Amino acid sequence: MDDLSLIITTLGALLLLGMLGDLVSARLPIPRVTLLVVAGLVLGPAVTDTLPAQAQDWYPFISNLALLMVGFLLGGKLSRDTLGRVGKPVLVISVFEVVATVVLVAAGLAALGVRPELALVLAAIAPASAPAAVTNVVQELRAGGDMTDTLLGVVAIDDAWGLIVFSALLATAQGLTGDAGGWAALEHGARELGGALVVGIVVGVPAAFLTGRLQPGEPTQAEALGVVLLAGGLAMWLEASFLLAAMLVGATVANLASHHERPFHEIENIEWPFMVLFFVLAGASLHLDALSSVGPIVLAYIALRAVGLFTGAYAGGFAAGTSKSARRWLGAAIMPQAGVALGMALVAGNAFPALRESILSLVVASTVVFELSGPILTRLALVQAGEAGKGTGRVGEA
Repeated sequence: MDDLSLIITTLGALLLLGMLGDLVSARLPIPRVTLLVVAGLVLGPAVTDTLPAQAQDWYPFISNLALLMVGFLLGGKLSRDTLGRVGKPVLVISVFEVVATVVLVAAGLAALGVRPELALVLAAIAPASAPAAVTNVVQELRAGGDMTDTLLGVVAIDDAWGLIVFSALLATAQGLTGDAGGWAALEHGARELGGALVVGIVVGVPAAFLTGRLQPGEPTQAEALGVVLLAGGLAMWLEASFLLAAMLVGATVANLASHHERPFHEIENIEWPFMVLFFVLAGASLHLDALSSVGPIVLAYIALRAVGLFTGAYAGGFAAGTSKSARRWLGAAIMPQAGVALGMALVAGNAFPALRESILSLVVASTVVFELSGPILTRLALVQAGEAGKGTGRVGEA
């Protein structure tokens, strides 16, 4: 089989594998993201080594494209309407939860002797959550009430805050590895964040005024994908954070466009096939021997992230004046972690090739733990808060 036919056949097989993952996850208490990563691990060099060698060359394009879509969709959560609907408690709690988790993970890992750049990267990934897993539990329990509304609001926007923090800390970590010291870190961070802001405005403002002039369907889909790719390409050319740039474009469109929902719906319609390839290839890039070398760090990271989420959610709830029950259980309810964390890990691995295996192995291992235990904790929290069975089972846009 020649190279082209091998590539096309493999891509087709992996997409069908994603469909199989959907079917299996519906019958087992295991998220489809976890199944896809495990499938990639089995197909990769760590186990059977059945993927073609060319698969290594697909990583940059497929992963970057998938993450650009993720960033754009997260930006759509930052509209004035969404932020106004979720209200002050959600904004306060989400900020407290992100900051507390980042600080505790970074300080804790540094105290254990972890390299500064690795500690910063892991701290930057820690706040990422899994809105889909939380939403599914809420729907299953038909939960409703103040805590449920707050929970859905927090998981809707905390990945956006986390992405901003991730971009800043990744730039700082890269600066720490340079020879010019602190000035290099500041310069690199300014380029990463400033470039993303420029792209967000230069691409986002025209896109916002153009969006809605085309009818929904294929023209709008091409328009939306073109905007996402243009933003990502310009950000990479400027050596800026392409993830943050895509998010800022999404936020600009969400706040300025009259028909802002159209491009987000179109990206959602085509996102999943790329995410299937992304998760499988992420799993295939893992090496089990790297996991053994980071075993103690995995345990520390899991414990520190859990404490950070509990502490941040409780402190944020107290500051926002939420009920005692909500303060007590919200930290457990936001514990699931999934795709966005893996995406951040892949970006960080590309930024630090020497640490790539350690970062990916550690984040995948901890994600499996949080994706398996997280929904159980979410369910427990909603039941203990007394909100199970008090809703309709339908979850709004938040």
